[in-house]
Amino acid sequence: MMTKEFIRDLIARQLECARLEVRGDDGAHFEATIVAAAFEGKSRIQRHQLVYAALGEHMREAIHALSIKTLAPSETQGTDTQHG
Repeated sequence: MMTKEFIRDLIARQLECARLEVRGDDGAHFEATIVAAAFEGKSRIQRHQLVYAALGEHMREAIHALSIKTLAPSETQGTDTQHG
C-alpha cells in the first residue's frame, strides 16, 4: 500500500524543497503541497511534470489520485509557511 511518507520521500529525492507536505491516509488518494526553487519561472504544467517525473512509475501504478499544489519560494512571501 502506498503511504504519504513514501510519496514525500520520492519527491524529496528529486526536488530540493523549501516545504513539502503530503496528506492522505487511504493508500490511494493524496494531496501534496510543494515549495521548490525548481518551480521558479515554470508553468503549472511544467511544475507538475517535475513532480510526476519524481514519482516515476508509481504515478501510473500505485497512486490513483494526487492533487498537487506547487509554488516557487517567491510565491510564498508574506504567507505563513512555518510550522510550530
